[in-house]
Amino acid sequence: MEKLIAELRRLYLPDSQHPVTAALEDHLRANTTLAIDLATNGGTATATARALALDFPRAADEQHWLLLCDVANALQQDLKLPAPAVSVNGADKYNLWLSFAQPVPLARLRRFHALLHQAYFADLDAASGATVVEMPPCLHQRSGLWAAFINPAMGASLAEDLGLEMPPPISAQAAFLQGLDSITAEQFEHAMQVLQAAPGNAAAPAQAVTAKTATLAPAAGGDNASGLLLQHATLEDIVAELHRRNIEPTLRHVLHRQA
Repeated sequence: MEKLIAELRRLYLPDSQHPVTAALEDHLRANTTLAIDLATNGGTATATARALALDFPRAADEQHWLLLCDVANALQQDLKLPAPAVSVNGADKYNLWLSFAQPVPLARLRRFHALLHQAYFADLDAASGATVVEMPPCLHQRSGLWAAFINPAMGASLAEDLGLEMPPPISAQAAFLQGLDSITAEQFEHAMQVLQAAPGNAAAPAQAVTAKTATLAPAAGGDNASGLLLQHATLEDIVAELHRRNIEPTLRHVLHRQA
């Protein structure tokens, strides 16, 4: 548990006003589900945040997963950003999680979100003002399913339920986050320049993503496997990727009783 909390704080939680360890442990163990504000100082002019969660609500024919793949590719290929984390919220959407090495003024972060929205997922309703999240892993109270960070290779298999029936192993959750990097100030400024240079701030940058891309390319200089994001992964793909991360998978097959 300590390792997972350390990773969440390293990547996403602000340096102050984050939940105390005891409260966060209760959240991760499903004793309660906290609404965690990623921003400091509430809605004031000096508010900052170190994380941004992009929402991909459920859509027909797994289009939410295909769009997430395209956007995740664009973050790395077009904008040269580190690979984001992928999660399901336990009910109705995927999330991509972006981490920033230095706190970003909230107004600037909302501008960044708006530019991403215009460039890559303009067809989605996207409110850029919300900073309050239910940080994975946690129990979604209404659905009874678990929100969790996921191995990207497993994403397509969760497109219908968007949650886990059982609590995810804490060690695996920490391992998914351990290899991720935060966006540096230089990388963030470069991404803003690329997005702002797009024609009318409404079209994708010149190296536009290809629809229904099959894999997520790693950021420049990254490990070839660390950015793996398959839309259609086989069981062998999933097990191999988990083993590469030193995670021992626990697989459960459910037999449906015929009437």
